Amino acid sequence: MSLTALSIQVWLHTYATEGVSDDLAREVLSTFTPEYFREIIADPDYRLFVKVDGENLLGYILLDLDSRCEEKNFGGIEVDTLYVQEHFHGRGIGRVLLGHAIDSVGARLWLTAWAGNVQALAFYRAYGFVDIGTAWHVFEDQKYENRILAYQK
Repeated sequence: MSLTALSIQVWLHTYATEGVSDDLAREVLSTFTPEYFREIIADPDYRLFVKVDGENLLGYILLDLDSRCEEKNFGGIEVDTLYVQEHFHGRGIGRVLLGHAIDSVGARLWLTAWAGNVQALAFYRAYGFVDIGTAWHVFEDQKYENRILAYQK
């Protein structure tokens, strides 16, 4: 349940910059369900690493081991999600999670990040990711530009 709640909170904070519209609510509530996380945890093609403080979830990183980046034949493993609760930004949690992911699966990581998420794009670039292309996230009648970033260290 904590993964679901944290995901919804971070997602809405990031994407609902003008308030929570019905289409955004449908997207987040249909994506981050408890069943989704049960399936992900049971799937051998995914790795989930969490950062907790006692019993409290502060953030997590989800890696998709079977998602190939087609841009420039990069390959590698996708950082599907890296979420840290806003109250804990700036404390190195994202760096710890990303570092653990790199140590666990190697340095061939790639991801997509919404072009409007300036904070995330700056974080990834500071960590050694470079922009290698464009991807589009489409739901309902909306189309959002994402940047494809690849780890280059």
